[in-house]
Amino acid sequence: QVQLVESGGGLAQAGGSLRLSCTTPESTFDSYVVSWFRQAPGKEREFVAALRRPGNPYYADSAKGRFAISRGNVRNTVYLQMDTLKPEDTAVYYCAVGRPVLSSIRNPEMYYYWGQGTQVTVSS
Repeated sequence: QVQLVESGGGLAQAGGSLRLSCTTPESTFDSYVVSWFRQAPGKEREFVAALRRPGNPYYADSAKGRFAISRGNVRNTVYLQMDTLKPEDTAVYYCAVGRPVLSSIRNPEMYYYWGQGTQVTVSS
């Protein structure tokens, strides 16, 4: 079983930046698609970004140009760099791993393992 831990959330002002990390002490992410999702109170869980091989990182429209997902030098670490934050980005952010095909990469039901989430709050 893959255990995932997110960190790096916190409070930021609009226009600021945060860097989230997702790690697993149990294995590497080599054989999985690794994605970030977010969920605001009262809203559905929303896809944000994914790393996949082969292929380039894949982003939701809301993240394009502002967020970047990347794999760290340590093979069991994935980051989400969030720049130009907006109040609308406020949510609990989750990392998840699975093996979705590209057409299903935005669907949270396609992911096997989830972290506990890290809160991101962006003030105006």
